[in-house]
Amino acid sequence: MIDLKDICFAYDSFLALRHIDLTIADGETIVLEGPNGCGKSTLIRILNGLEFATQGAYFFEGEKIDKDFMKQETHAKSFHQKIGYVFQNPDIQLFCPSVEEEIAFGPMQMGLSKEEVDQRVEDCIKLLSIEHLRNRPSFYLSTGEKKKTALASVLSVNPKVLILDEPLSGLDEESKEWLTEFLLDLKKASKTMIIATHDHTFATLVADRIIRISKDHALL
Repeated sequence: MIDLKDICFAYDSFLALRHIDLTIADGETIVLEGPNGCGKSTLIRILNGLEFATQGAYFFEGEKIDKDFMKQETHAKSFHQKIGYVFQNPDIQLFCPSVEEEIAFGPMQMGLSKEEVDQRVEDCIKLLSIEHLRNRPSFYLSTGEKKKTALASVLSVNPKVLILDEPLSGLDEESKEWLTEFLLDLKKASKTMIIATHDHTFATLVADRIIRISKDHALL
């Protein structure tokens, strides 16, 4: 499904990723581990089509994902519907007046019918057990509730790949346990997932493979 070939990335003269080769199969759960500044976030941005490699190539379902590909609106829209990204900080991701509208936003942008949008909202609210949050604005939510809402808003477009950046960050122990179990359920359902985390115990619980990035920005 995903194939990275000799990916290098530099911010000006700073090399953030060095010669990354990585293949991810459909239905696989990959965890990215490494110290702060090793390039995990940069790699995630490349996988999401938000940055483009300085050298090398990124293929998703056989399509080369580069600037030229993403300049084409239909290609970019289709790609972003297939890749769901849950940010480390949910405050960056949430912007609608209520939880319900947050979850509906993605399906509406897909041009789905009102009936289909409403059904997806109901399904995601039930899946995340956030019925009681339906009409609340995001600034009244706890960190755990914000994470659930962000996750619901991404799952509502039914992406082929779910990417999560430090999903346990800022959560209390109860919320961490809930999210771990939820991701394990998605794994059992063969959802392809790419997760960046510092928590090795969590990584060993959820990963099919742990990919370690060294402090010199290369795969170990």
